[in-house]
Amino acid sequence: MAKRNSYGAVPPVGDDEIAESKSALTRARILDAAAHVLGANGYAGLRLTDVASEAEIRAPAIYYYYASRDELIEEVMWAGIADMREHVTEVLSALPDGTPPLERLLAAAEAHLRHALEISHYTTASIRNAGQVPLAIRKRQILEEERYGEIWRKLINDLAVEGRLRPELDMYIAQMLVLGALNWAVEWWDPRRGALEAVVANAQSFIRHGIATTD
Repeated sequence: MAKRNSYGAVPPVGDDEIAESKSALTRARILDAAAHVLGANGYAGLRLTDVASEAEIRAPAIYYYYASRDELIEEVMWAGIADMREHVTEVLSALPDGTPPLERLLAAAEAHLRHALEISHYTTASIRNAGQVPLAIRKRQILEEERYGEIWRKLINDLAVEGRLRPELDMYIAQMLVLGALNWAVEWWDPRRGALEAVVANAQSFIRHGIATTD
């Protein structure tokens, strides 16, 4: 909503504000294009000319917003995990109070899969390229991964506290195996070969019967 001045009127938008808004939109368009190209072509295959074509700008214009190719990729890699963490956090926060730990874990698995496979090119690109990009580019992403991992650590821990985690399982190993399986879906899932709902249902069944005890 536009801010009003002391007389209650909306002041006219100046040229500087218009330019700033256009600049922000262009920057976002470049980042969106980079996420799409990175997810499709990988770190080694990302060319700024492809990003520029996707964003419908000239390639040299990218350097006005990002100092280098790696800086652009670094932003995509970080945003992919940050967006995922926010999405899963919102889904879990919306669950009714008292939702059992297993149901919270299953909801998180669905949110993770839907965000990675359906909602965000950023997350797809970030997961696919985590093992390809240099460590210098991954530093901020790794910190975000640790924050996201804390969500899953708590979900698994809550399951264990309730006595629903299989006693032979190590909590950390269970967490990493579940996340690894969910992340790997970006490599093999093809919507032409099956609905996302089937992927979600199968993942939830693996969790329900693979790491949780029966009631």
